[in-house]
Amino acid sequence: MLVCQCNMITSKQIEDIVLALLEEDPWQLVVPAKVYRELARRAKCSGCVPNVVDIIVRVTENYHLQQARTPGELIELETRLAKLKQQRSGDRRERRSTSHRAA
Repeated sequence: MLVCQCNMITSKQIEDIVLALLEEDPWQLVVPAKVYRELARRAKCSGCVPNVVDIIVRVTENYHLQQARTPGELIELETRLAKLKQQRSGDRRERRSTSHRAA
């Protein structure tokens, strides 16, 4: 389906770009500007931007549903994150001790 008449961009092209961006970093924020930059084009009249956003959302949701983890893996990840947080809690932040009180 033709999404952008100004640049002759199809929905398939946008889907492919979004999937490629998600493969690089699954948690990056994909916005229309990134999609257009990857296509070496720009939104001229911007009438297609809402449709591009819809495609980005749909493809991103489908990608993350396919990559979903089992509940056991998520619990394991949460415990590892909690351990890392506990290790870092004793560190000094911004060169202040944890007992430092701002005025």
